[in-house]
Amino acid sequence: MPTATDFKDYYTILGVSKTATPEEIKRAYRKLARKYHPDLNPGDKDAEAKFKDLNEANEVLSEPEKRQKYDQFGQHWNHPGYSETPPPRSNNVATGDFDQYGDFDSFINDLLGRSRRRTSTGGFDDFSGGFRSQAPAPDTEAAIALTFSEAFHGVQKRLQLDEETINVRIPAGAKSGSRIRIKGKGRASPFSSQRGDLYLTIEVLPHPFFRFEGDNLVCDIPIRPDEAVLGAEIRVPTPDGGVTIKVPKGVRSGQSLRLRGKGWTLPKGGRGDLLAKLQIVTPKDLSAIEQEYYEKIQANSSFNPRAQLEEIKL
Repeated sequence: MPTATDFKDYYTILGVSKTATPEEIKRAYRKLARKYHPDLNPGDKDAEAKFKDLNEANEVLSEPEKRQKYDQFGQHWNHPGYSETPPPRSNNVATGDFDQYGDFDSFINDLLGRSRRRTSTGGFDDFSGGFRSQAPAPDTEAAIALTFSEAFHGVQKRLQLDEETINVRIPAGAKSGSRIRIKGKGRASPFSSQRGDLYLTIEVLPHPFFRFEGDNLVCDIPIRPDEAVLGAEIRVPTPDGGVTIKVPKGVRSGQSLRLRGKGWTLPKGGRGDLLAKLQIVTPKDLSAIEQEYYEKIQANSSFNPRAQLEEIKL
């Protein structure tokens, strides 16, 4: 049974209060997971330990049933002998009256809420053996953080589960919220040697350039005013490297160009699309000739982008 010195305050680990909402817990976990991810702290044992504690805390506090037990029982929340509904006990058991029991085993069976059935020979079979062998082994939930590159290409990760080290192959194309099932690597049943399954929930760490919008991969591409007006050929980064695309004449800021097959790896094979969102960026420091030509354009331009706004009023 865990002791007070073994107890981990999951709320303190995540830096949230005991009244934190699921959204606050999720935000806190994501922020700290990015900070202490082993790939971003190679060789740092302290960061590795903190990352492990973060996963453990998130696993418990993100699930309502586990969180309720943790809040109720504290350090004993995951002990097999604790449950939210105690097993039924007779009044005689509560008062210590053993006279009604033929033997000690009968007393224990009643104490633990076990049933007995009469056999054809007039004796009794204890259901406890059958209950133990038939009780399902508990599954285990855990979270694992991946960089954008790891999620895109696929990666093999080594995980430490208590005293066991396992290698997990994560296929290309994983996204935040994806779940991977690893058979027979969950917690062992307290009633048998069987083990449940391990479910890993993927968390893809943010990328400074690429992001998701639905199933599409998206990036922002800055262009000059003259490129927007006259059109141009520009280089655009993709997960595979830069490609050249054509910007048509007269594009507006915020308009997207679709690069088919240059987006995220799809789980069933192939690639999604990459959306390049054009952002018109005006220069701050102009050369003398640029200043002169911009002034000429301004003086001679007949285009009024606010013409449709003239009649607007309340």
